Amino acid sequence: MRIPAWMTPHNLLRASVGVAVLTIILKTLAWWVTGSVGLLSDALESFVNLAGAMFALAMVTVAAQPPDAEHPYGHHKAEYFSAGFEGILIVGASAAILWAAALRFRAPQPLEQLSWGLGLSIVSTGFNGLLAWAMFRSARVYRSVALVGDARHLITDVWTSVGVVVGLMAAHVTGWLWLDPLVAMGVALNILKEGVELVWRSAQGLMDESVEHDLLVQIEAALARHAQAANGHMYFDNLTSRRAGARNFLDLHMHVPAHWTLGRAAAARATVEAELMDMVPGLYATIELLPEGAETVFEQAEAKAETHAQQQVGGA
Repeated sequence: MRIPAWMTPHNLLRASVGVAVLTIILKTLAWWVTGSVGLLSDALESFVNLAGAMFALAMVTVAAQPPDAEHPYGHHKAEYFSAGFEGILIVGASAAILWAAALRFRAPQPLEQLSWGLGLSIVSTGFNGLLAWAMFRSARVYRSVALVGDARHLITDVWTSVGVVVGLMAAHVTGWLWLDPLVAMGVALNILKEGVELVWRSAQGLMDESVEHDLLVQIEAALARHAQAANGHMYFDNLTSRRAGARNFLDLHMHVPAHWTLGRAAAARATVEAELMDMVPGLYATIELLPEGAETVFEQAEAKAETHAQQQVGGA
C-alpha cells in the first residue's frame, strides 16, 4: 500500500493534537448552547483525545531512537506504553461520563438551540473520522502500535458523537428528556470496552507476544519449502517469535549436514533469512546453524529438567 510521504506517524499525531484542540472547542460550544449531558460526555472524551495524542507523539519519538548500549534491541516497545495510556484515559473518561449522566438522569433538563449543537458536533466528528482513516492507512505501512491506538480512540469518539446525535434527535422528537443521559450512559459503556481492550493489547505487547498467527503460518511454510528443496538434508526447529512495536523478532535453529562447509551452510542460511525478511515487515531474524541431530546446551538442560520433573511426578 502506498501513502503520501507526509502521512508519517509523527505528522499524523501532530495533526491529532491540533484536531483534538479544535474538537474540544466545537464540542464544548455544542454543550454550552444546548445543555446536553450527551454532548458534555462527547466534549470530555475530546480532552482524553488530546492527552492521548500528546503522549502517543512522545512515545513514537522515543520508539524511533536507534539502539544503544542500554537498549540493544531498540526502543520499539515504547509505543505499547502509549496504547496502554490511552486505554487508561478512556476508562477514566467513561467513569466521568457515567457519573454526569447518572446525575442528569435523576433530574432531566430541557435542551436548547439543538440545531446549533448538533451542527457543531457533526463538524467535529467529520474531522475525527478523516484523521482516523488516515491513521489506519499509515499504521498498516509503518506498523505503528501507537498510531493504531490513537486511531481506534478517534473511531470510538466518532461512534460516541453519532450516538449522542441520534439520542438528542430522539429526545427532541419524543420529548423524552431522559433519552439524553441514557444515550450518554450507553456511550460511556461503549468507550469503556474500547479502553479495556487497548490496555489488554498493550499488556500483551509488553509481555513479548508472538507475531500474528497468519505470519507464523507463512514463516513455517517458507521453512518447509527450503527443507524440501534440500532433499531432507536441512531442517528447522526451536522456532520462537515476539513483537516489539514495529519490529518483529524471530529465533530458530537451522540444522544442516555435518560435512557441509561453513561457507555453504552460511549461504543457505542467508537465502532463508532474506526470504523471511521480505515476507515479514520489520523482521530481525536470528538463525543458529547446527549439525544434523545436534542440540544446544540449553536444550539439553531443558530436556533433563523436564525428565526430572516427570520422574518426580511419577514417584509421588
